[in-house]
Order: sequence, then C-alpha cells, then structure tokens
Amino acid sequence: MRILARNSSPLAIVCLATGALWAVDDPFLGKWKVNSAKSVLMDEMKVTSLGGNRYSFDFGGGSPETIVADGTDQPGNSGTTMSTTIVNPSEWRGVRKKDGKVQIRGIWTLSKDGNTLHDDFTYFPDNGEPSHLVYVYERRGAGSGFAGDWVSTSGKVDSGIGLEIQPYERGGLSFSSPGLGLALKVKLDGNDAPSAGADASPASTFSGRRVNQHLVELTNKSQTIQFEVSTDLKTVTMKVRPAGESEPKNILVFDRE
Repeated sequence: MRILARNSSPLAIVCLATGALWAVDDPFLGKWKVNSAKSVLMDEMKVTSLGGNRYSFDFGGGSPETIVADGTDQPGNSGTTMSTTIVNPSEWRGVRKKDGKVQIRGIWTLSKDGNTLHDDFTYFPDNGEPSHLVYVYERRGAGSGFAGDWVSTSGKVDSGIGLEIQPYERGGLSFSSPGLGLALKVKLDGNDAPSAGADASPASTFSGRRVNQHLVELTNKSQTIQFEVSTDLKTVTMKVRPAGESEPKNILVFDRE
C-alpha cells in the first residue's frame, strides 16, 4: 500500500482540515443493523465430480478447490482448510477452518428427486456471535447427486447481522461486519490496493471510489460492492455484483442503530 509522504505546506494543512470535516459529516459513519425483511440473498456454487471421492468446489471468486470427501482437513483457499464428509447419499457435511478454528460449518441435504439442495450454513466470526443462514438451491442443467451447478434465490439473512462503518486514513472508509465475514479498510482514491487487515489474496485487493456523498463503490477481480446511504440517512443498502454480471445478486439493507 502506498504511504503518503508527510507535507507541512499550507496547502496540506487545508486539505487535512477539509478531510476531517468530511469525516465528521460523512453519512456512512456509524453502526447499522440488517433489515432481513428487505434483504435478498442469491448464491451459486458448482460441484464437479473428479472420480472416486474427489470433487471440485467452486463457491465463486474464480478459485475452485479440490477436496477428497473423506472427512479430513485439506488445504483450501486463503490459508484455510476444508473438510467434506459424506454422511449418506443424501447428506454431506462441510467444515472450513482458519488457523485450526472453525470458520464455516454447512450441512447439505439433497431432495429425493435430486433437483433441490438444502444448505444449513453457519458462520463463526473471530469476534461476536455466529450467524446462521439457510439456502435452498435448485439444480441448473445436468448433473447427478451433489455434483452440479446449484443456484439459490432463497437465502434468509440473520436479523442479528450488523455493519459498522468508520473513517480510514484520509478520505477512506472501513467496513466491518463479522456476521458477513466482512472486514475491509479501503482508500477511496480509485487505485488498486490490498485492503488493510484482509488476507493477502486477490479477493482482498480492491479499488475504491466515492461516486458521490451517498454512494461508495468497491471493485476487485471477482465482484463490485456498492454501499448507498438513503437521502434521509436512515438506511444503507449494500449491493454485491459478481464480475461479468449486469445485476447484483445480493442486496442487503441496513437500518441505522
């Protein structure tokens, strides 16, 4: 990340003062709580059989993981481990760990006709209470058993999920939501830079820009995230649009606490 040189000129002092005033008046700042009734979660995942008990899991982001479904911890993305256990032909269980600590636990249940997948999903943040989401996926295209392209439009957002937005350096913002696994500190200068505090991976490198006082846009190779404050300053809407898509897949609405 580029470090700005110190400058004691009168112009720099004026800029710093202006930045401080902007931070005080910034409508994004504060604590927000999700409005689950107004939020929409969509998701897509692809499971490909590689023979035997070996499978490729693509949860988005362009980095599929190859795992042997034998219940053991195996290397995953971003320094995590992943295990998959076949309980029976209609139930799989998955666990993702970070530094030996459970981060995600999921229970997949396949319908009798093999066309619907139920995902009971729990996320365990480093700090705070676990968040629980329930997805129902429909099969898209061909496939058998758990292997296939699965699409969900029924995700329900845990009403306990919060979002905190604070200033970051000069003109930047930090976004923290343990329930969503969101921890970003981004300069809003339009330049690509790893988010402070994020894992050193392509998914952590964002370019951020302030479109206007009420709209901020963060972009990386896999997605675009927009945060927009309502004109009455009472809600923030978060829209997540995967790369190559024209419409957002996830829309979360937060009310000011």
